[in-house]
Amino acid sequence: MRIALINENSQAAKNGVIYNALKKVADAHGFEVVNYGMYTAEDEAQLTYVQNGILAAVLLNSGAVDYVVTGCGTGEGAMLALNSFPGVICGHVEDALDAYTFAQINDGNAIAIPFAKGFGWGGDLNLEYIFEKLFCEPSGQGYPRERAVPEQRNKKILDQVKTVTYRKLTDILRELDRDLVKGALSGEHFKEYFDASCKDAEIKAVVDEILA
Repeated sequence: MRIALINENSQAAKNGVIYNALKKVADAHGFEVVNYGMYTAEDEAQLTYVQNGILAAVLLNSGAVDYVVTGCGTGEGAMLALNSFPGVICGHVEDALDAYTFAQINDGNAIAIPFAKGFGWGGDLNLEYIFEKLFCEPSGQGYPRERAVPEQRNKKILDQVKTVTYRKLTDILRELDRDLVKGALSGEHFKEYFDASCKDAEIKAVVDEILA
């Protein structure tokens, strides 16, 4: 599994702490973590939580990554932004129980964490516990297990609903404000990482067009 870490500007200073906690857990499972930044609050490319959603959607829909870990001050804005796009199911996760139940019941592909609200002493440990429970088992198995069948059925229904209620990502990218999208895709290492792992030629063509 390839996991992307994305930070917006208000919480960019915590990127290193988040990355270390995520990589520790990912390494134990043989997963790869790709840090798309922001890396510091002073980065030239300043991401808003809305741009987190754009970047996450491009990465997930293109197959460049399998999972996205992101957030903002409360986690709410990032969660809403990511869920605004097709191909993304993002949960709001504050603790290990949220992480486990979201993974097992909702079987999503992204989480948004509050990196300011309640993030004090022991915040790094809480992150580590979140990631441990998020990835401790294959997702979508249901919780409690006797609820697995209806929960899996509901997830399939949600996926079907989203194919109807969301438009094609490439059309969305072309119709959004060009500077907004370009800013979301202008991180220091975006092109390097994205070009190496993108699996969708159509999305890549649109990204190249926007960044040209």
